[in-house]
Amino acid sequence: MNLKQQQYINGKWVGAISGNTRDIINPFNQEVIATVPESDESDAKAAIAAARAAFDKGEWSSAPAIERGAIVRNIAELIERDKEELARLESLDTGKTVEESRGDMDDIAGVFRYYADLADKDVEELMDSPVPNSISKVVREPVGVCGQITPWNYPLLQASWKLAPALATGNTLIMKPSEITPLTTIKVFELMEEAGVPAGVANLVLGAGHTVGAELSSNIDVDLISFTGGMVTGKKIMQAASVNVKKLALELGGKNPNIIFADADFETAVDQALNGVFFHAGQICSAGTRLIVEESIHDDFVNALVERVEKFKLGSGFDEDTQMGPLISAEHLAKVEKYVETGIEEGATLAVGGSRPEEPELKDGFFYLPTIFTDCTTAMSIVQDEAFGPVITVEKFRTEEEALKLANDSIYGLAGGVWTNDTVKAQRCVAKMRMGTVWINDFNVYFPHAPWGGYKQSGIGRELGKLGIEEYTETKHIFQNLKPKPINWF
Repeated sequence: MNLKQQQYINGKWVGAISGNTRDIINPFNQEVIATVPESDESDAKAAIAAARAAFDKGEWSSAPAIERGAIVRNIAELIERDKEELARLESLDTGKTVEESRGDMDDIAGVFRYYADLADKDVEELMDSPVPNSISKVVREPVGVCGQITPWNYPLLQASWKLAPALATGNTLIMKPSEITPLTTIKVFELMEEAGVPAGVANLVLGAGHTVGAELSSNIDVDLISFTGGMVTGKKIMQAASVNVKKLALELGGKNPNIIFADADFETAVDQALNGVFFHAGQICSAGTRLIVEESIHDDFVNALVERVEKFKLGSGFDEDTQMGPLISAEHLAKVEKYVETGIEEGATLAVGGSRPEEPELKDGFFYLPTIFTDCTTAMSIVQDEAFGPVITVEKFRTEEEALKLANDSIYGLAGGVWTNDTVKAQRCVAKMRMGTVWINDFNVYFPHAPWGGYKQSGIGRELGKLGIEEYTETKHIFQNLKPKPINWF
């Protein structure tokens, strides 16, 4: 494997100050695929100091925006060049299929290219001034030093959502990827160095959230924290960030409803309902894990789901026939198992799955069978809590009003879907669904131009789109009097 397997601080590839390391394993068979630094607060402080010095020096923030954009575009081109290496590395690290990882790399290059194009756009706006002989304008300036913490499920995709807008707008940054899936992030920092990102502007620290992440959140020299991950950690970050009232951008997951009306295209809705959950083994913050199905088609819909699920092919991400790979770790597998046990205890009906597979070739991996629960209600914790695994809960409704009430009965509000051939009904539903993204007759579609984020406890702020770039800027109003004169105060 052609990786430096180190962290990147102030333009240098270095190990942890403590000398500690961590083994990175393949979730398909638990083989060690890399050994990387296991850093702590000392390394985080060194990276923060480098980012602070680089920002205060001002060369990157004051560089012409078109030049920053060119470097960000270079990163996109290098990702495209090394697409196959990155895709295989991502699949080794996460267990997802290579086909999915290749699609991720296309999306990632697209994110960098999108923000490269935005780097010199809308940075200044002239305003009408009520004062004669004056100029009033609004400018956007970089926030400063940005701490960025990414999750394990989409390591490089989530990193791109943070890196690209931060660099394009002239910030400096410290990125902390998940300690269990850092490999593609290391690789992209190599590409960023090759693309011409100056020393100190982008820093990479490898370590655990309770050490490195906590330091980024509480350090007064960090001006913004962007975090994607769990709600419990997000709340801790909010508390820590209050030390200097940092800007916050938090995406904290979801428990996403997928409403199926009887007038929807049946076969397409079944197919998309499966894809909406079992893609990447359900380890997706926007997974449509809450199916809310109209009563008249409920039984047929569940039977169709079960029939297809029983034919799923589990296996290595490098096997072209694999439809679903393993979960990320033994710890996460145990969490999903406990979740399923809870569903059974709460009285939900286990329609299919609910155990580890028995095939000998899967015994060393963190595999769990795709699972479907029926007879579910919103009073059940399995309907309210985010499993982050290959588990669907099915609820039943009779009226449109009931469907919407069920869909909104959640502390989360990240995403949701509506399946119907009645366009007017679809628009009525969308208007009443309290979520940051709602899909009509589709699910889990995203692209760089559209903002991403949630209502309620799914987070604060937005990534992607123009709103994503605004997260990394401060707004300043500048007023200039062209003909000042005394006002005769005395």
